[in-house]
Amino acid sequence: MIAQIGDRIVVKGVHVGEHGRVGVITALRHPDGSPPYEVRWLDDGHVGLIFPGPEAHIERETEPR
Repeated sequence: MIAQIGDRIVVKGVHVGEHGRVGVITALRHPDGSPPYEVRWLDDGHVGLIFPGPEAHIERETEPR
């Protein structure tokens, strides 16, 4: 999984009744765009570090930087 700052990360809920989450990648820890990522979650504004698993995928930023 490779990402850039501004991309969205979508994490699917894996348990019954668990909702997915969407966040914006705000910082990279590696110059090649590999995990972990610093993410600002859109549902509550919390900023945290994520090591994404198989239930996550990246949606590229669509607007030019």
